[in-house]
Amino acid sequence: MVKLIALYRKPADPAAFDKHYREIHMPLAAKIPGLVKMDVAKVFGSPGGDPEFYQVAELFFENKAAMFSGLQSPEGAAAAKDVKNFAGEIIHMMFASVE
Repeated sequence: MVKLIALYRKPADPAAFDKHYREIHMPLAAKIPGLVKMDVAKVFGSPGGDPEFYQVAELFFENKAAMFSGLQSPEGAAAAKDVKNFAGEIIHMMFASVE
């Protein structure tokens, strides 16, 4: 299994970010072909003090081929376009293998 990890820094307007994420972005991301599971977590603290990130999202796929195929699909492109528009300045994404 593999996953796309999206780390979001604190948005300028957390309430607006949360509303957009729940009502628009999550439904778009949920349509990505091959998506097995999506976990979203709000960061509430850090051992080192103030956390650098506000939210973490993990999108799970069976394998790399399924993930890249899903991300390159029209549904994946729609989710990518949306995230660039509302969180382009505060997001950091990476791919990882689940062990």
